[in-house]
Amino acid sequence: MADSSTASRPYAIAAFEQATEENQIAQWSDMLALLEQVVGDATMKGAISSPRVDREQLAALIIDVCGEVMNDTRKNFVRLLAEYGRLDGVPDIRAHFERRRADLEGRSQVLVRSAYELGEEQREVIKQAMAKRLGREVDLAVEVDDALIGGLVIRAGDSVIDATLRGRLTQLRQTLL
Repeated sequence: MADSSTASRPYAIAAFEQATEENQIAQWSDMLALLEQVVGDATMKGAISSPRVDREQLAALIIDVCGEVMNDTRKNFVRLLAEYGRLDGVPDIRAHFERRRADLEGRSQVLVRSAYELGEEQREVIKQAMAKRLGREVDLAVEVDDALIGGLVIRAGDSVIDATLRGRLTQLRQTLL
């Protein structure tokens, strides 16, 4: 069975194509962000996973909660997600959508996992270095990961730079063996 990210990709592509056709990429992005918050609510998660809740009523509730950000095509998108049981995939749909948007706008999303909180100067150095390496503007997200012994991991798309202590020890071990 395909993972949720793979199953969500066609929905993200369809949403992006519709947003492009409507020339409303930013509005679709805003709607997907709100939709992610709505379906992420604990009560809503229970309703989404319950076989007792009618999918049409669920879609209507979500559309009502989202309010004015919903035009007819966005409402239909939510109904489609509800009908096919894909509302739980909204975070993946949004992530795919935002990657396509970043590509269109000439930006790259870079995730930095660090063993410690990075200062603003350190963030800026990483951002500038990655912008130079990737040849495009960079949107930087930083997460603190206590599981890292020291250092950081930088991920940009399929590229990974592992500058952690654990990573260096692994490289050393492979070199010695």
